[in-house]
Amino acid sequence: MKQALQLRQSQQLALTPQLQQAIRLLQFSTLEVNQEVARLLEENPLLEREDDDPTLPYAHGDAASASTSTATEDTSTKNEAPQQAGEEWPKDEWNEPSFSAGGTSDDEADTHAEIVADTPSLREHLIWQLNMSQLDERDKRIIGLLIDALDENGYLAQPLEEIAELLPQQLDVTLDDLETALTQLQNLDEPGIGARDLGECLALQLKALPEDTPCRDLALRIATQHLSLLAARDFTRLKKALHCDDAALRTAQALIIQLKPKPGAEFEQRTADYVVPDVIVERHQGNWRARLNVEAMPRLRVNQMYASILQQRGEKNAQQLSGQLQEARWFIKNLQQRFDTILRVSQAIVDRQRHFLDYGEIAMRPLVLREIADQLELHESTISRVTTQKFMLTPRGIFELKYFFGSGVATDTGGTCSSTAIRALIKQLVSQENAQHPLSDSSMSGIMAQQGILVARRTVAKYRELLHILPANLRKSL
Repeated sequence: MKQALQLRQSQQLALTPQLQQAIRLLQFSTLEVNQEVARLLEENPLLEREDDDPTLPYAHGDAASASTSTATEDTSTKNEAPQQAGEEWPKDEWNEPSFSAGGTSDDEADTHAEIVADTPSLREHLIWQLNMSQLDERDKRIIGLLIDALDENGYLAQPLEEIAELLPQQLDVTLDDLETALTQLQNLDEPGIGARDLGECLALQLKALPEDTPCRDLALRIATQHLSLLAARDFTRLKKALHCDDAALRTAQALIIQLKPKPGAEFEQRTADYVVPDVIVERHQGNWRARLNVEAMPRLRVNQMYASILQQRGEKNAQQLSGQLQEARWFIKNLQQRFDTILRVSQAIVDRQRHFLDYGEIAMRPLVLREIADQLELHESTISRVTTQKFMLTPRGIFELKYFFGSGVATDTGGTCSSTAIRALIKQLVSQENAQHPLSDSSMSGIMAQQGILVARRTVAKYRELLHILPANLRKSL
């Protein structure tokens, strides 16, 4: 085959660095945007954060009229209370289970108010109780070994036999020693801790109640012998096995329900997730209007001092500053474009879902990304980026923008009903049902059909599972 050179013209989209940055900022969450802003402020001297100025447009909440700057609060990191490290016991074979209260020095007194004390962990709490007990040192050490073996829920999932095999022989800890230590651990001030299964956990908590608690013994028998029947709501077999009436079984069930199936979970330290909404929706002159949240918008500008220096110097001597100046201008422009796009998309969503704002979930209409994309003459992928990890504050709560999108099902009038509205209807039906005769999926499908909404039983089952609602046989009560 003869080789030849051919000249061919074609069009190809090239993503410039500016366009790449714009796309990246669009898909960033508020937290990620603030992190990007912090990074550029540290790296680029031509970029700076404006001080809060009440004369600026954003200070009055008029985000739509702002053109060259964007705003948010200046977030600062707060001091966190340091975790307290345990000390070691004199013997090399043992790790001391200790918990000590820390103090602040005179130099730290001024910042003490800013330090938030951490809630003690499960281990720290148990070790503190252990140190306060009158047990001898050897018993404390063995119990400390079991405390270290507890999971985050307070259960001892590892068999005592395995723990005994793993211990060095020189410690001279027998299986009987571990069983005794487990009993002592279970008798600390946190009933249920150290249990090996759910039944034992509930039984330990029931035994800690006063003996004259109504139906305590009946509840104890259920926890130790018939927990599976209670979980299956098989009340007929339960009453037959326990030889009790409805009233007694109902009291015992209520007693068990108020117990803690995971007694150690409350000690688990979690960092609270705070959502700063990007958009706030308010009613204005009878219409719903979206506006940008000033607290989610960094207010940036070009450093005028460095810009003036750059203008006075020759281009050859200021190539680096010139590049940073261009980078700062690009970033401010792209950041502004990000918020403008979020506002446009949010207002379009508000216009489509105004009935939801008026009446709630049950009035949500079907909506797909393509509808908003066509209306705003944007690409569907752009709408997808805008609605991911962006949040809207409405009088009905804070929602991710994606929440307002959903498919629909047919109605007998030829229209459609959104999946969100169907889920809301299922929740409403379940909340109003007779607890002794809960509605099945088929029954809810039939009720919706009477209202003109054609939903198959399997669709009802799918939405019910998404809502974490149990099936009818497990929702039944006495």
